[in-house]
Amino acid sequence: MKKIVISVLGQDRPGILAAVSRILFEQDCNIENVHQTILQSEFSGIFIAAIPDEMSVDLLHLELSRSVEPLELHVHVKLLGNNQPDQTFDDSELFVLTARGPDRKGLVAAITEIIARHGANVTNLKAIFRGGDNPSDNIMIYEVDIPAHTDHQTLYSELREKAASLGLEISIQHRRIFEALNRI
Repeated sequence: MKKIVISVLGQDRPGILAAVSRILFEQDCNIENVHQTILQSEFSGIFIAAIPDEMSVDLLHLELSRSVEPLELHVHVKLLGNNQPDQTFDDSELFVLTARGPDRKGLVAAITEIIARHGANVTNLKAIFRGGDNPSDNIMIYEVDIPAHTDHQTLYSELREKAASLGLEISIQHRRIFEALNRI
């Protein structure tokens, strides 16, 4: 079976996941991964699915689009690039970076530029900006895959320096420590 990536975007409402998953099931596809969230009032979903080798990606796209048309959703379907499992660095560890502070343009760009320059990869990001200067109203939580060869001290120093210049409070923790401290 070949693998595809499906993205679904549109105004949130009940039944979106049911509609997409039903069509995939009816077309003999197997959902392997799903990441779905609501951003303000917008639904955003990304699916990885295995489809029969003989199935046309264009035909599946047409079927999905027709199925979700009453829900006024936008669907994009493409073949998964290399059909390999999730790629991570061979020798790396996951860290959680949290930043809180006043809302302003460019916060995500400033932090991710430093992360990328050091060869690290953001694997997950959740950012909520409610505006204003109350730090508890604005938070960014990055999961970052940092290769072992990265100079961690230089990376942390640059991140702290940039955060201070933006008025942000920043914390960097190994993912296991973050999870242990934040258990419910």
